[in-house]
Amino acid sequence: MPKYLVIVESPAKAKTIKKFLGRNYEVIASNGHVRDLPKSTLGIDIENDFEPKYITIRGKGEVLAALRKAVKKADKVYLATDPDREGEAISWHLYYALKLENKNYSRITFNEITKTAVKDSIKHARDIDMNLVDAQQARRVLDRIVGYQISPILWAKIKRGLSAGRVQSVALRLICDREEEINLFIPQEYWSLEALLDVKGSKKPLEAKLIGNKEQKIEIHSEEEMNEILSYLKGKEFTVEGVKVTERLKKSPLPFTTSTLQQDASSKLNFAPQKTMRIAQQLYEGVNIKGQGTVGLITYLRTDSTRISVEADAAAKEYIKEAYGAEFVGAGTVAKKDDKKVQDAHEAIRPTYMTNSPASIKDELSRDQFRLYQLIWNRFMASRMAPAKYENTSVKIAAGDYRFNASASKIAFDGFLSVYNINNEKSEGNVMLKSIDEDTKLTLNNLEPKQHFTQPPAHYTEASLVKTLEEFGIGRPSTYAPTISTITARRYVVKEKKNLYVTELGEAVNNMMKKAFASIVDVNFTAMMEGLLDMVEEGKVHWKSVIENFYPDFEIAVKNAEKELEKIKIEDEVTDVICDECGRNMVVKYGPYGKFLACPGFPECRNTKPHFEKVGIPCPMCGGEVVLKKTKKGRKYYGCENNPECEFMSWQKPSTVKCEKCGSYMIEKGKKLVCSSKECGFVCSMPEDAKEKETSGESVSK
Repeated sequence: MPKYLVIVESPAKAKTIKKFLGRNYEVIASNGHVRDLPKSTLGIDIENDFEPKYITIRGKGEVLAALRKAVKKADKVYLATDPDREGEAISWHLYYALKLENKNYSRITFNEITKTAVKDSIKHARDIDMNLVDAQQARRVLDRIVGYQISPILWAKIKRGLSAGRVQSVALRLICDREEEINLFIPQEYWSLEALLDVKGSKKPLEAKLIGNKEQKIEIHSEEEMNEILSYLKGKEFTVEGVKVTERLKKSPLPFTTSTLQQDASSKLNFAPQKTMRIAQQLYEGVNIKGQGTVGLITYLRTDSTRISVEADAAAKEYIKEAYGAEFVGAGTVAKKDDKKVQDAHEAIRPTYMTNSPASIKDELSRDQFRLYQLIWNRFMASRMAPAKYENTSVKIAAGDYRFNASASKIAFDGFLSVYNINNEKSEGNVMLKSIDEDTKLTLNNLEPKQHFTQPPAHYTEASLVKTLEEFGIGRPSTYAPTISTITARRYVVKEKKNLYVTELGEAVNNMMKKAFASIVDVNFTAMMEGLLDMVEEGKVHWKSVIENFYPDFEIAVKNAEKELEKIKIEDEVTDVICDECGRNMVVKYGPYGKFLACPGFPECRNTKPHFEKVGIPCPMCGGEVVLKKTKKGRKYYGCENNPECEFMSWQKPSTVKCEKCGSYMIEKGKKLVCSSKECGFVCSMPEDAKEKETSGESVSK
């Protein structure tokens, strides 16, 4: 009997596949890539048509020796790495490392690790797709050139250990731009008015909101405007002008892509993207299920397609029909359409077997595996179910020239919400609205005006950053998690209560990148490069042409940066703080987490202290000095030097100017001063002398 060798990336995957194939098949794992560019050098021959210099990865000698031994015994070799660019590249590197050019070999791919899919892949074996390999090579070479030629500039100009990247630097810029937008945001005052109306026979008053006048909707911007309306409404009769009942459908969600899975797992399960991908990989490669053996529970996890196979669609609908009833079966959601190319060779992320409901296999999964699998299973089932139906009732109420509205929403049919009601949606509003008609008598109980202020844009979370990266076409499913992981590990950003905040180090790196490498951190340029990589995958562009067109301008930018960029001064700054241990004046040092005080007698004296930069402003609470501080994670804020006795703290820089309206201290927002009291909202221009000091780099004080 012939002997067959199947090579996959991971031991877990090998174990699952081995179960599906007969005794004539040997399944061995390569443990990922076996060849790569060297770590110590650029590894790309710039002068020789950008030829990459691949070497065997350190530590892979034994793995390759075992694989070569198995290859000699096999009559045919199947390269069964993942079905994407990276997987294709791993197969290509194995082809060269194992010298398969004179061997009977084939490339096989499957979107799910099931017996049917694996056996079917062998029937449809093919050659290595060099377009996919070249797309991966182009990305790898681009990223290597950018990272290895910009990072040394950051080391020279800021500090060692920093890094730049084609995708990570754009992600950092997005976060920095949002931070600046938030800091410059000026709150705008607005008001709302709610009327509480008594209805005969009802104990609970009817709540109606002011929407406008006879002609149009109106906005109320000040207390004066609100008082005019309240004065007008005194003594006015409130009457029902019309009742409208409508039905609204809420469409079933699309099944998960890599991006939407990371977003939902972050917001619903509090999983970091890296954690989501790690657990999803476990579910894809296989979990030991009692009575079934090792089973791949989900389809391939790196995809931006929402397509579902005909077989999976039919199986899901049959399951829904039996478990919930025929009325819950949907027509099937339409795959998303946009101008960007998607990896449509893949399906969306879905369970491999519909009968493996989360409850039925809960005991075989870890807690995190269960929670993620349940999210995937519920989302996929919901995508095959009928829409949810709502009955909306709207009552229009007249009071002189003004119009109020009362509304209620009732779930008439659960549809997909029966399995995927993530936001805990339920009927809302006053249920008595249906009993109201134009003859219903209304009596005014009370008018409740409320003051509000517009809110700044939200800080990025990992979920919203992934969504933005996808919307702009920056990176691909496999890059979202490592990109966020890198900028966090480098301490360019920190995560606090899900929000991402830029650190002082991140600001320095971003400012330097914007100044010297504007195109690298340009969102549109990065998205265009992704488009070119897609064209390489489609065979429309040669991969080295992408590098050839990119490199000349980049080389000039690198040389200019080396000559022209000023080094960020981190010389030791002598302070008036005396070392407790040896009596010397302590100096300012710059470490991985920013500035700190150290004794100049190092290494004899190793005393250090936190460094708090004075901003030249007295504390609004106790009169002490306001100093610039940082949280443990590196986020900047302003606090009092007398802490913990004084609890003053502000995320924005305080001013000595007092609010004319309420007397609170003001904070700086660009060229404006804004009252620190959220209830006040007073805004004024910054005094001219303060603007001049800010421009010259001095502290602002009055």
